[in-house]
Amino acid sequence: MFLSIGELSARTGVKVPTIRYYESRGLIAVPLRSAGNQRRYGRAELERLGFIRHARDLGFSLEAIAALIELQDHPDRGCESATRIAQGQLGAVREKIRRLRALETELARIAEGCTGEGAARDCYVLASLADHDLCRRDHPAEARSSTQRS
Repeated sequence: MFLSIGELSARTGVKVPTIRYYESRGLIAVPLRSAGNQRRYGRAELERLGFIRHARDLGFSLEAIAALIELQDHPDRGCESATRIAQGQLGAVREKIRRLRALETELARIAEGCTGEGAARDCYVLASLADHDLCRRDHPAEARSSTQRS
């Protein structure tokens, strides 16, 4: 089985430029080339790309994925580093959830503080956005940026 980069992209849902980027980062092997110099991917690259895609869907960084791939390529090694990496990712996700819940609480308070009636000059939502001191909690940029990336 040999796939073109377009076929590999279609089967994995990973865009062609991203596949090329993963190659440049060493996450997937540089593929064989056809007589016409077209990239040709096999089952190993398909499976590796599926692994990377799943790990990215779970929020793992490319550095963590590279470490996991290194471990996967050496199946006789212990898996304690994989567990450590997964636990680190779980901790990061839990911290994001904590920050997002605080952000949710503050947004609900602001939204509920306004009846939606009256003039914009008296709008509590607009006043709260204009004056951070009206917020009951701090909501750091990191919590804001995690919602903006979605």
